[in-house]
Amino acid sequence: MIEQGLTVTVFVLVGLRLLQGLRRSRMGDGRHLVSSVYRTIRWRHLWPVPFVLVGVSAVATLLLQFPVLSWGWWSALGGAGTPLLGSSNETVGTVWEWLIPLVFIALLSPALPLWAHAEEQMFRSGAQLWSKRRRTLKTAQFGMIHAIVGIPLGVAAALSIGGAYFMFVYLRRFRVAGDQYEATLESTRAHTAYNGLIIMLVVALVVSQAVAN
Repeated sequence: MIEQGLTVTVFVLVGLRLLQGLRRSRMGDGRHLVSSVYRTIRWRHLWPVPFVLVGVSAVATLLLQFPVLSWGWWSALGGAGTPLLGSSNETVGTVWEWLIPLVFIALLSPALPLWAHAEEQMFRSGAQLWSKRRRTLKTAQFGMIHAIVGIPLGVAAALSIGGAYFMFVYLRRFRVAGDQYEATLESTRAHTAYNGLIIMLVVALVVSQAVAN
C-alpha cells in the first residue's frame, strides 16, 4: 500500500513538472527556442542517433550485470525505466499501463528542446575553454545526473556515451562558427533528435503492448 502511494505521488509530481515544461514551451523565449530547434534539425543530427543508442544500450546491458549498478530508486518502487515515461509494475494489466505513458509523452514531446537545451547549457556550453579532464568529468556527470530521476545507476553511467557524442557535436560546431550560443544550439538539436527517437521507440512499445492486451 505504501509503495502504491509513493508511485502515485511520483506520477503526480512528474505530471506537474511536465505541465510546467509544456507551459513554458508555449510562451515567449521558450516558444521561440522550441520552434528554432525543431525547424533547424537536419539529417546530420538524425543519422548518428541509432548508433549512439546502440552504444548506450550495449554498455548499459554490460553494467546492469553488476547488482549494485542495477539499482535505481524508481525500480525500487516497482517502476520501470524512468518515471518520466510513466511505467510501473503498479499499472501492469490496467488501462493506466499505456494511458499514463502516452499522456506523459504527449506533455513531454513539445518541450523536448527546452529540456535538452537546459542540459546542454549545464554540461556542454563553454566546453571550448575546458581542459580534456574537465570535459571528461562533465560527460560522466551528464550520465550520472540521470540517476536522480530514477534511472538505474548502470544505465545512467552508460548515458555518458550520449554525453560524449553531444560534446563532440558542440565542439565541432564551435570550431566552425566560433560562437558559444550557436554551438550550444547545435548540440541541443542533436540532443533533441536523440531524445525524440527514444520517445518514438517508447510509443511503439506502449502501443504494441496495448494492442497485444
